[in-house]
Amino acid sequence: MMRWAKTMRRHLAALLDTLFGRRAKETGNSLTGKWGEDVAARFLKEEGYSIVARRVRPDRDGDEIDIVAQRDGVLAIVEVKTRADESFGRPAIAVNRRKRNALRRGAVAYLHRAGNPRMRTRFDIIEIVGSRDSQTPPVVRHIKGAFGARG
Repeated sequence: MMRWAKTMRRHLAALLDTLFGRRAKETGNSLTGKWGEDVAARFLKEEGYSIVARRVRPDRDGDEIDIVAQRDGVLAIVEVKTRADESFGRPAIAVNRRKRNALRRGAVAYLHRAGNPRMRTRFDIIEIVGSRDSQTPPVVRHIKGAFGARG
C-alpha cells in the first residue's frame, strides 16, 4: 500500500508540473532533505569523491538513490538521512530493511542501465544532523559500507 501511495504522489506531482509548469509547493521535510543531500555532496567532494549522479530513479518502482559517488574504483550508493537533532536516535536507524532492499534493487538497476553490472559497489549512509536555518555547521557522519549487497 505504501509503494502505491508513493507512486501516486509522484504521478500527481508530475501531472501538476505538466498542467501548471511548476511543482506543487514543497514541504519542509523535502526542503530539509534536499539541503542535507547538498551538504552530503559537498562533503563527499571534499573527501575526494566524484559525484556521478544525484536523486536517481533507476527503476519504475519509485526507488530513489540520493547520491552515486565514485572514488578509487568503487561506486558508492549513498543514502542521506537528515535530522534537526538526535532526540529520536541517530538518523541512520531510519534505513530499515525495506529501505536497504530498495537501495539494493536500485543499485542493480542503475548498474545494468550504466552497462557495468559488475562494478565494485558499496552502500554508504551519510548522517546530517543540523538545520539549514542554524548558525552552526551541521554534524556530518559518513558510514562507509553501512550494509552489504545481500540481505
